[in-house]
Amino acid sequence: MQANHEGRASSRFINAGDTSSEATGNPDTSVRREQLEQEYERLWDEFGSSIGRLASSYESHMPAREDLLQDIRLAIWTALPRFRSQSSLRTFVFRIAHNRALTHVWRRKTAGPVAEPEDVVDSRADPEVSAIQNANRSRLVEAIRGLPIPFRQVITLALEDLPHAEIAAVLGISENNVAVRMTRARKLLEEKMGSR
Repeated sequence: MQANHEGRASSRFINAGDTSSEATGNPDTSVRREQLEQEYERLWDEFGSSIGRLASSYESHMPAREDLLQDIRLAIWTALPRFRSQSSLRTFVFRIAHNRALTHVWRRKTAGPVAEPEDVVDSRADPEVSAIQNANRSRLVEAIRGLPIPFRQVITLALEDLPHAEIAAVLGISENNVAVRMTRARKLLEEKMGSR
């Protein structure tokens, strides 16, 4: 199943989740499921890296990040049949991912602190060179994680090259609010990055 240039699904896919005609033994059911599976895999191929970066902005611990990614994948799979092209597919996927991430953060706060994992020695060749190459990126990721969630959301989506209009659609806020949050987030990041 191919999406058009704006990331919108075709009408053939839109009706793939319609369960009204699904009866036992209906061959259309297996065709619909196959279409959903193909679209899901295509979505994950296209947006998986971005969703991974989004998850890392909410969760620094690898096991918890993997749990969050699994929750996001399940939520996307569950919601996919209900996609109706009222937004781009990218907006649809990022909105689901952000909602899952917020739920994850809320559950983590109500459950209490997570135990810190032990440091693991990097077994790759020349870890010093790797550390130098990733130092600024790591500082930026830590600074983004330290931002309040509304600012973290807009910065994370902007780093994924979403325009203000699409960020507004993902977060359910106005474009003006996106611009205000972006300005404040940049100022906070400059302060955090300058103070290290």
